[in-house]
Amino acid sequence: MRAIDRSSPLPFYHQLKQIIVAEIEERQLAPGDRLSGDHELSARYDVSRTVVRQALSELETEGVIARVKGRGTFVAPEKTGEGLVQSLTGLYEDVAARGSQLRSEVRRLEVVPADEHVAAELHLEVGAPVIALERLRFVDDEPWVLVLGHLPLHVAPALLDEDLSRQSLYALLEQAYGVVIRHGRRSVEASVASAQLASSLAISEGDAVLVLRSTVYGGDEHPVEMFVAYHRGDRSRFEVDLTRSTATQSPPLPLMRVTDESPP
Repeated sequence: MRAIDRSSPLPFYHQLKQIIVAEIEERQLAPGDRLSGDHELSARYDVSRTVVRQALSELETEGVIARVKGRGTFVAPEKTGEGLVQSLTGLYEDVAARGSQLRSEVRRLEVVPADEHVAAELHLEVGAPVIALERLRFVDDEPWVLVLGHLPLHVAPALLDEDLSRQSLYALLEQAYGVVIRHGRRSVEASVASAQLASSLAISEGDAVLVLRSTVYGGDEHPVEMFVAYHRGDRSRFEVDLTRSTATQSPPLPLMRVTDESPP
């Protein structure tokens, strides 16, 4: 058994972090496997509860462990990297590329009049017919993201008759309706889950969610879809490849947007 080196200049909590990580690797522990708790770690390594709490807190922040109140400490599930911000792919293509299975529970699929926000995003008149599409999406049968989307009715008039539980919306638009998806605009912000959203995603109220907002444009530069997607913060991360340009080529810095908009 490893021990805390009391002559080392490394802080005790940092050494304890290294010990826990090494234990996970050497025992080949899997996500969800239980780890030793605060009291046991304190006694085993003869360190204070403060040292243990700091080590576990940092490991939790780093995504190595997950602490569940009243249950214990566990190896954290791996977060799935998603390239949805840097490339114009849908979640179906992104998940399929990783070899995972995606299915959708279609909760809403109907024609509704566009409200002011939807109309503005889709360049339509207020009250114009749009398709409202709400899907709870599962990755390998675990709830992952709730997506609330709208499309102009004229883009895919027969979409209401399609089975969207196990196919890509973008592939369907391209192949069945001849839609050319040219480019899009996406943003990501942090939020917390409401009680209703938490119930859908099988998380706790107040847990972190990543909110992805997107508007996609067709070949004629008209919007063909907009959506807001609420991703579980404990399962997702967004990855972006960056390149450095010269000062004369650099675009202006984006403004931070503060919103009090709450998830459903």
